[in-house]
Amino acid sequence: MTIAAAAKDRFYLLPYLVAATFFMEYLDTTVIATALPQMATSFGVGPNEISLGMTAYMLALAVFIPVSGWIADRFGSRTVFGGAIVVFTLASILCGISNGVAEFTAARVLQGIGGAMMVPVGRLIVVRHTPKSLLMKAIATITWPAIAAPVIGPPIGGFITTYANWRWIFLLNVPFGIAALIAVMILVRNERGDKRPLDVIGFLLSGAALTAVLYGTELASQADADVRVALAFVAVGVVFGFLTYWHAARSAHPLIDFATLKVPTFSVTVVSGSITRIGIGAVPYLMPLLFQIGFGMSAFTSGLLLLASALGNLGMKAFVTPILKRFGFRNAAIGAVSVGGLTTIACGFMAPSTPLAVILIIIFSYGLARSMLFSTLAILAYADIAPPLMNTANTLWSAASQMMIGMGIAYGAVSLRLADYWGGADAVGGQHFGLSDFRIAFILAGLLSLASLPGYFGMARDAGAGIGGANKVS
Repeated sequence: MTIAAAAKDRFYLLPYLVAATFFMEYLDTTVIATALPQMATSFGVGPNEISLGMTAYMLALAVFIPVSGWIADRFGSRTVFGGAIVVFTLASILCGISNGVAEFTAARVLQGIGGAMMVPVGRLIVVRHTPKSLLMKAIATITWPAIAAPVIGPPIGGFITTYANWRWIFLLNVPFGIAALIAVMILVRNERGDKRPLDVIGFLLSGAALTAVLYGTELASQADADVRVALAFVAVGVVFGFLTYWHAARSAHPLIDFATLKVPTFSVTVVSGSITRIGIGAVPYLMPLLFQIGFGMSAFTSGLLLLASALGNLGMKAFVTPILKRFGFRNAAIGAVSVGGLTTIACGFMAPSTPLAVILIIIFSYGLARSMLFSTLAILAYADIAPPLMNTANTLWSAASQMMIGMGIAYGAVSLRLADYWGGADAVGGQHFGLSDFRIAFILAGLLSLASLPGYFGMARDAGAGIGGANKVS
């Protein structure tokens, strides 16, 4: 095989390798929620104590994602990516053999550190080594795990915990981790970037900002938590976020370089995209609750209905590139946000008497829109980023994406509890919500998504044309 042929194979195979590791990480994050009751029984504690492991994992991600780019530049992308896979896999084994909350929480912290290195560095490897002509397809490939995992994770978790044991949720990562590590050794070059000094103050500020926001959103999603305390943590996180921005503007080598927001296509994906992600991201939290509490379905039946959304997510994958080439990024984003917002609102009007076919169409359409939007944003983010700024842009994008996952869940939880507060009559001990509460929560989520539309309308009509988007859009 010639050197040129080997390089071409690397371009095509790298996105699939990174997508596989992403899927392993994202699936582990979402599948654990359904296993909490069985894990609590196994450890002899309450489900709330087990949730400490989920929180610990999330906070480890928050602290170490911002520094992942600096570590990759200093020690080499293959060393860091491969090392992250090893850490994540070993931590998965430790999670699977844990016999107590303390052991499990410690293992989840270690797993979070591995995930914080694995996902951003994997994405950086792809965007650095993929030619512009192939970037659209490559980003679409590595994006689908983040789109699909939140909707297929719960039913998979329900199946494993029902017919096997919760420990297999983590132990199944072992063969995938070994295979991924072998592929990394073959496909990934150990390239280093500029050896800039570590921005310690930026690391501490960004870590504090992400930790406070994500912990606040985690609190907001718990039924027995004080929403005021949760919002206070989010507010503190926002303050630290402004301090991070202020410090970065005055630092010679900022850990997170906000100068990348001057690139219009990158800015819209971070700013407008974050607003959209919060609204649309509330649905995976609200929908299982609607089916189980509002409709009285079992967790397994609810999970089967959610597969319609997964089919929409996965079904759209093959059409993302053709749609972007035909209609352009601007029209694709406007269309996806509109459909996503309207189907989110439509979810609020579903009832036990709604025909099954109608429910499936709404859920499937939501999945299509969600997949199209998230893929569009992920591809557009790197369309006009110059190679020297690729690392810093990737760090900011990874931090914002991770934060919006938690914000979406929190927005759904807070909206539901606000609806319950306004209604007053449906709640029983803060654990039960009526259909009217869910309707209001879904409407608020849909309206927030639609409120982000002006940002997309402000995009240039030829945005993304340099990586294959339509040069002109009608």
